[in-house]
Amino acid sequence: MTYTTDREFAGADFAAIVERTRGALAANGFGVLTEIDVQATMKKKIDADMDAYLILGACNPKMAFRAIGYEPKVGAMLPCNVIVRQTGGSVTVSAIDPVASMTGIANDDLKGVAAEVGKMLATAVAAI
Repeated sequence: MTYTTDREFAGADFAAIVERTRGALAANGFGVLTEIDVQATMKKKIDADMDAYLILGACNPKMAFRAIGYEPKVGAMLPCNVIVRQTGGSVTVSAIDPVASMTGIANDDLKGVAAEVGKMLATAVAAI
């Protein structure tokens, strides 16, 4: 089972793909609640060099509210992470598959919400 929906952009500019990703997320009902610049963090914390790598914590408030209503502790698994990373001469965007991430929770209502969110994220990634 794969746990992400991915799209690769050969020869693309990293900053441009980040902006396109933000736009696609917004157009599909997601806001970005958190942002982690992994490249900068690794340099600062352990003096390690790595390619550009950004984690965007995306959330659709209506879907999050439904999920929390079905399973109050699911907040430990929110928001939905979307990564934008430099991969050689390409930029890759990967969005979590909420269905895969919720397999450890035995709640069919929650699985239904996860499937809806997964489709929304897949649509956003396709629109980048």
